[in-house]
Parts: sequence; C-alpha cells; structure tokens
Amino acid sequence: MIYNAPIKDMLFLVDEWIGIENLSSLPGFEEFDKDLLEAILEEAGKFSSTELLPINRDGDEHGAVFADGNVTTPPGFKEAYQKLTENGWTGIDADPDYGGQGLPKLVNFLIDEMLAATNLAFKLYAELSRGAYHLLASYASEEIRAKYLARMVEGAWSGTMCLSEPQCGTDLGLLTTKAMPNGDGTFKISGTKIFITSGDHDLTENILHLVIARIDGAPEGSGGISLFLIPKFHVNDDGSVGERNHVYTASIEHKMGIKGSATCVLNFENAKGYLVGEENRGLAAMFRMMNIERLTVGIQGLGFAEIAYQNALAYATERLQSRAPAPRPNEGKPADPIIFQPEIKRKLLAMRSQIEGGRALAVFAAYHADVVDRSTNEPQREEAENTVALLTPVIKSFLSDLGVSSSLEALQVLGGHGYVREHGMEQLVRDSRITQIYEGTNEVQAADLVLRKLTGKTGQFADSLFARWQQFLDEQKDSSDASVYIEPAAAALGRLKEATAWVRAADGAAARGAACNYQRLFALSTIACLWAQIIASIREKNGEFYEAKRKTARFYMEQVLPETTALHEIVTRGSDALTTFAVADFES
Repeated sequence: MIYNAPIKDMLFLVDEWIGIENLSSLPGFEEFDKDLLEAILEEAGKFSSTELLPINRDGDEHGAVFADGNVTTPPGFKEAYQKLTENGWTGIDADPDYGGQGLPKLVNFLIDEMLAATNLAFKLYAELSRGAYHLLASYASEEIRAKYLARMVEGAWSGTMCLSEPQCGTDLGLLTTKAMPNGDGTFKISGTKIFITSGDHDLTENILHLVIARIDGAPEGSGGISLFLIPKFHVNDDGSVGERNHVYTASIEHKMGIKGSATCVLNFENAKGYLVGEENRGLAAMFRMMNIERLTVGIQGLGFAEIAYQNALAYATERLQSRAPAPRPNEGKPADPIIFQPEIKRKLLAMRSQIEGGRALAVFAAYHADVVDRSTNEPQREEAENTVALLTPVIKSFLSDLGVSSSLEALQVLGGHGYVREHGMEQLVRDSRITQIYEGTNEVQAADLVLRKLTGKTGQFADSLFARWQQFLDEQKDSSDASVYIEPAAAALGRLKEATAWVRAADGAAARGAACNYQRLFALSTIACLWAQIIASIREKNGEFYEAKRKTARFYMEQVLPETTALHEIVTRGSDALTTFAVADFES
C-alpha cells in the first residue's frame, strides 16, 4: 500500500476557500497561519506514511491478544504510540493549561484523516481519549480536571466511552448498570459494558472509563442516566497511579476488521466512580463526546476513501491490460494501462470528485466547530452551532459510506489482485465497514436528521442555510460557467428543498422509511453547492491544480449529482409500498 497525504488539497480548502484569516481572527488562534498549518500537516503526513502504514498489516494479521485478563497490542504499536505522544499528536486542540497545543479543531480533523487512512486500528487507542478530554474539560469538577486532564493530553493516560450493554445499544434508556452512593461523594458502579473500543490495552499506564449508569432510585429511561469517571487504576493524591480499581476485561471481540484494535467486554464490580456533571443529566454530557466521535468517524471514512483511491490510481496507471480506445497512448504496444479504459477512469473520477467534495464538507463543519468554541460573537456562535448540529449526522453517514464504497470500487479496479491479501485492498474493505456501524449506525444518523435536525432551531437554520445557498446560486446564474456548475447545483438544491418539505409533512413512520435516501440526497446536494462555491472562488485562477479542480467538479455535476433525481423520486413518492407490506408478509 502507498499513501501520500493530500496536503495540497487540505491547504487549498483552509487557506484559499475557508480563508485562514477567518481562523486566525478567532480568540486564541492569532498566531495560526498557513506556514504553521503546512508544517504540521507535513509532519503528520510523514508520521502516518512512515510509522503507521508499515505496521497496519501486522496489526491485522496479529490482532490484539487477550490472555490472563489483559490485552496486548500488536507488534510495533507500543513504539508507534510512544512516538505519537512524544510528537504531541495527542494534544493538538487541547488547552495549553493542560499541556495541549491549543490549535484549531480543524487541524485535528485533518490529522485524523491521515491517521485513519494509514492505520485506523492503531488510531483508535488514542481517538477516544480526545473526546473524553473535551467532555471532562466541559463537565467535570475542577478537582477532576486538575487530577486527570494533563495526563490525558500527554497521552500517558487514555480514555474510553462506555455506553452499550448486552441488552441495549442505541436505546440507552434500557441500561441496567447501577451506581450506589458511597456516602463520600463517590459511587460503586456495577454492570457490564460491551463493544468498548480500547477498553483495555498495554499502551498507557492508566485507562479512564467514562461510564453511564443509573443511580439507585433514579427515574427509568434516559432521564435517569448519570455519567461517571472510573479509572482502571486509582490515582493517588500526588497524581501517581495506585491500586487497581474493580473493573475487569472479560473478553475481546473477534471482528471482521480493525483487528489490531481491542474491542472489549468490561465488567464493573463495585468499581469506584466519580460523578461527572449533574445527577440524571449524564446523556447530555455524554453527547459532547459522542458528537465529536461522530464527526471523527466520518473523517475515518474520508481517510479510507483517500487511500483506496490513491492505490487504485497507482495500480491503474501501471497495470497493462488490453488496448485502450483510440486515441491510444502508444499505438506500438500490445496493451495499455487500464486507466485509459473509460470505465476505469470513470470509477476513479467518481471516487475523486466525492472525496474532494466530502473533504470540503468536513472542513466546512470543522471550521464552524472552532467558531462554536472560540467566537465571542453570539449570533456567529449560534449559527456555527446549528451548522455543526445539522451536518454531524450527514458527515458521519455520507463519508463512512464513501469510505466503504471507495474501498470496494478500488478493489474492483485491482481485480484479482484486489481480492488477495498481499495488496492490502481487502483489508481496507474489512476495516472500513465498521464506520457505518459504530457511534450510531448510519440508519440512526438518518433518523436523527429527519426527526430532530429538520425541526426546531436546527430546522429553522436548515431553511436559512438553503436560502443562503439559493441566493449565492442565483447571483452566479449569469456567469460564463453557470451551465456547467451553477445550474446543476441549483437543480439539486431545488430537489432537496422539495424532499425536505415532504419529509416534514410525512408521519413519523414515512419519514423514517425515507430517512437514509433523504440523508444521501442532502449530502450530495450540499456538496454540489460547496463545489459551486469553490469553483466560483477560483474562477480567475489559472494553473494545473485549479484546472483539475474545475474538471473534477464538472464530473461531479454531470456523473454523480444526477443520482439526486432518483433519490428525490424515491423520497417523495410516498411510503405506501413500505407501510402496506406487513411484517407478517415476510413469512408468505
């Protein structure tokens, strides 16, 4: 496998499209500029390609090992983790007061793409720690923050998110893990949690579990859930690691992919825990972490799509097979590289146009996440908060879908060589598949979009966002390239607005039945609007890079965006075929 971090495209999006000055104008980012961003991305790309990619296959073949109650990570993971922490990658967007670098979240998301592309199984050991840090920084007491955050930022201690139980996943109101007060402000936590990413490993000296449980006597349902910090090892008053807490690894899952990542079953047996936030308000706090992770999972999908595309492109450029249609690149040779075959070129362009458009969508949301955290302008903050809330389920689902579909298409480009292990493509297919499932399946994301995000405050914001895009497209309709970029984007936006009105008017069951198709329609149409903005911003710029951007955008408009016509039809034709087919009919 090969990987070259797409730094040029990342820099273009941040510097020339979003405008790096918009980031540096936010409080705390005054020293942030293009040179600093480029230096960070160069180092992250180098670390990813030279340190993580070489051990990715070893992680898949060896896997995480569970023996005698402990988890051992694959060969090379310890050494790579030490370099990860030494280089400061675990504290990119963390507060400098706790040893972090205080850089924009946008930078962290760009780095996330590189790490996920080259070795997701390894990345997951540090990934949940970032979300746990931000949760604790927002909701934990000063005592907890002072005791734990610096060691998390340093990477010496890692974090987990413990939600699912054997009888409940998405419906967390069904959880049975109990918390009993000790009388001193701490609690005894008892229960079993499953599917816990990085629940146990040998990379850090302590693991901090963020666990949801129900305090004895609390109301049933999601309104009675509290959040607790449960360290694997107790922490002494001087900050040193003490005795083992009563949390034990029962087993690890044997998975289809990301085999180097330990996915654990954890038993809490009267483990000592510390309340985070208010009693019975645990889900509100946990969603701080979950929403970060949902965006991050989308970025994982983008990373998979990028490395799959790069390797398919490299193979197609070198693989000689049959003669290409005229004009051939070399009439004197018996066979041509398969990239000259129109169908192969179409597959590659379909990947590229969606990857670059999807990265623009992710960068757009990440910038607004920084505005939420840093802006002192309340209307600007509120708009940014609504932007992130609206786009989070779309980014998680669309980009994770893209990671899987691109991996499959890349495997197809490699043909038989893609199907065998030696080329690494089949591992990408297996590893990428989890992104559509964890942190809320893509079906759950779609339901969230149509049932929650299109109503209330974010629903009103969605309408205003559509209106702003419509205004931009109307202003551009007389441009020389309108028929190529502006008109297709406007038509897709019109279909999205019609489908939105239909979903809002439909009953709950009909809206749920249309949710996944609507979500994809939303993503494709949104990316079309972003592509239109990007092309308008470089209209006066010349050079190979900008010309390739225009050609890529044109392919998206002509060959990808027409899918929105079918999606609009599927969504708005109603749900009679679905609702009239009863569950009992499956037995007929």
